[in-house]
Amino acid sequence: MSGSAHQKIAKTLCWLKENYTSQFSIDDLARDAHMSPSTFRLHFRDVVKMSPLQYVKNLRLQAARQLMLNERIDVGSAALKVGYESPSQFSREYTRFFGKPPIKDISALRLQQIA
Repeated sequence: MSGSAHQKIAKTLCWLKENYTSQFSIDDLARDAHMSPSTFRLHFRDVVKMSPLQYVKNLRLQAARQLMLNERIDVGSAALKVGYESPSQFSREYTRFFGKPPIKDISALRLQQIA
């Protein structure tokens, strides 16, 4: 359906995939989707199965991991490049998400590539 909540969320997801490095608020996303913030969060979670903040965090962490692995960018630079303002916050969230600190995780992934 044109203009349905799911369609609006799909449009937001496309925008987020292109602009995850930008600074924005959930209220901005909700306004762009022509929804109240609470309605936006509800529909977003219904479609994506996670909150908008979790989704953006996942995008950023996955992108940073790829930068560190493939382009050999250091942790601090990768954090800033994907939209984190604090490398220490990035490292904490990375460790929570991937189960290892960035340097150990990337080292392990590189060893797997060699093997």
